[in-house]
Amino acid sequence: MRRSGRKKALKKQGKWGRYLYAGAVAGMILLAGCGLDVGRETADIQIEPIEGLREDFIRGVDISSVLAEEESGVVYYHESGLEQDIFRTLAENGVNYIRVRVWNDPYDENGNGYGGGNCDTAAAAKIGRRAAENQMKLCVNYHYSDFWADPSKQMCPKAWEGMEIEEKAEALYEFTAESLREILDAGADVGMVQIGNEINNGMAGETDWNAWGKLLQAGAQAVRDVAKERGREILIAVHFTDIADQSGTLALARKLKEKEIDYDIFAVSYYPFWHGTMENLTDTLRKVSDAYGKSVLVVENSYPYTTKDGDGTANSIGASDILPEYAATVQGQAKEIRDVCAAVAAVGEAGLGYFYWEPAWIPVNVWEEGAADADETLAANQEAWEQYGSGWASSYASGYDPNDAGKYYGGSSWDNQALFDHNGQPLDSLKVFRYLESGWPES
Repeated sequence: MRRSGRKKALKKQGKWGRYLYAGAVAGMILLAGCGLDVGRETADIQIEPIEGLREDFIRGVDISSVLAEEESGVVYYHESGLEQDIFRTLAENGVNYIRVRVWNDPYDENGNGYGGGNCDTAAAAKIGRRAAENQMKLCVNYHYSDFWADPSKQMCPKAWEGMEIEEKAEALYEFTAESLREILDAGADVGMVQIGNEINNGMAGETDWNAWGKLLQAGAQAVRDVAKERGREILIAVHFTDIADQSGTLALARKLKEKEIDYDIFAVSYYPFWHGTMENLTDTLRKVSDAYGKSVLVVENSYPYTTKDGDGTANSIGASDILPEYAATVQGQAKEIRDVCAAVAAVGEAGLGYFYWEPAWIPVNVWEEGAADADETLAANQEAWEQYGSGWASSYASGYDPNDAGKYYGGSSWDNQALFDHNGQPLDSLKVFRYLESGWPES
């Protein structure tokens, strides 16, 4: 049986199977130490060094779904094949920042989670503590919604429905301050807070800039007040997407200036299959920085290492989306990550860094189309997605988001863009963060 097949079989057996697997791998490592070939894979990627990279360049990842994954039984491994805390594995590979989304109340009236990691403040606090224990800082990403917020929808939290803008701004201030204090009290090293997620067209149900601006100011003031209260420096990021539209992006930056929004970082999502060229990315970020004196950051990016579906939920990005210059391979994924980092670094000192989006969102149980146990595996996955929130949405989200989650709830459509394979083994592309400056192989 292939090694991946052996891992899959043991993974389905639960913890005892994992212990057997760990013991087997330990034996393989001992044999390797005796000079015997045991078939261990070695790094087989090339990474071009980035010249002049700032010393504190952010090499971040967003692992907001990780707790729900672990609760569902997902196991992550060290490159040796032994089970290891994913936070340690990330840190060992050069990751220095963790990003985590926060929804106000991602639960229905009976306490059932909406899915997507059930990312409330308590979850963010746990993730932040584990990040700090591994010397990684935390970026807290407030969506100001009870579930996903993006350019197509910025839904108002249930508790804020019907509020006039002044009352809503006050509620947003209180929520931000209380949530941030809870995360800090857990031991997180918060270095950055996002006030909103991809807010091109509004925030928390508001689409008029006068109201929208008041919400942004309330969020910024809450962060400043808590930072002062705790004697900490916490940067404020405002997050947009669709950077392929340079004129539209610059217009948003102008609007922030006109509304006198207090912030430090102009952050963007950049997915190359949606958002134009990397040359445009650099040029647009440089123009924002030069015109408004702000730092800039790519706060979301990802790319497939395979086109295979690993959990029975179709992938968001498939074969038709693959770019000619970046194959859907581990090497192609590694090159894409490196090149986006280089595009941010090319801005100059204002280019703070980079975050990879959801590299740990892998299948609960590995599903293979046409396999004898495909239906059984899918049923087990569906049960976990509903119970633990490890899919992108559960059926319980339908009451809050009937037009999207209510129709298309299910698993992760992102598993082919993770930096771990479907069984939890780190891919060599994860090493990019460690070798951005020196390149690999090292000269």
